[in-house]
Amino acid sequence: MMQWAILSGIEGNLAAYEAVLQDIRRQIPKITELYILGDLIDGTPAGNAVVERIRHPKQGELIPQVCKGAWEEQCLIVRGLAAEPEENPFLAEKGGAMLKQLWDHVPLETVQWFRQLHFGFAELDCLLLHGSSLTVFEALTPDISPLVLLDRLSRTGSNRLFCGRSGQTFQYQVSTGKLAATVTTLDQTAISQNYTIGDSVGTAARLIVGVGSVGRVPKQATYTLYNPNTDQVTFRIVRYGRAGFG
Repeated sequence: MMQWAILSGIEGNLAAYEAVLQDIRRQIPKITELYILGDLIDGTPAGNAVVERIRHPKQGELIPQVCKGAWEEQCLIVRGLAAEPEENPFLAEKGGAMLKQLWDHVPLETVQWFRQLHFGFAELDCLLLHGSSLTVFEALTPDISPLVLLDRLSRTGSNRLFCGRSGQTFQYQVSTGKLAATVTTLDQTAISQNYTIGDSVGTAARLIVGVGSVGRVPKQATYTLYNPNTDQVTFRIVRYGRAGFG
């Protein structure tokens, strides 16, 4: 039986990551796949220890499947290995001083490893990624316009979209919906495309799932378990620190 653990947002917090790994080892049924949806680092030297831990799991541990997050993509941009988007909400949020931090504290060899990471993972009828189907920098939340969420789902062709950029844990169900798009080219030829999402006969309602954040909140890590066989989503809260694990 398959059982997935889906993480995001470690953000240089090695203690939080170790706490989650310990919680994963206790799960029944046993976890068969470990996905980490980006934001391993936080622009400080602490992130390097997290990257090394992920790249070199201990004997008997699952090998993590890792995709890029906003921090990793920004590292590539700083080094000239990726294009700067016209609008970068991540840079606006963190400030320009963060760019020098990434240059000073993230080794080039680590950045080259980031370059090899995938944008996301397509498994069964699921898509797992950091931000959205559009960009790693977009945070999907239940407060966003339903039309935007519908658009992001229609781009994937998947029934389950798991994302980690917001740091929140949530399930957002799209029961039914339709999108119509018209593209006009330079020769004025109009091309129309229609998308239908949701509860047609034999089609399950689609979900957008926020998987939480491992390292953003001190002494409290959140992550997600998913059973593809039963379609069950479970959110886990792991408390760690001097009070012990929860």
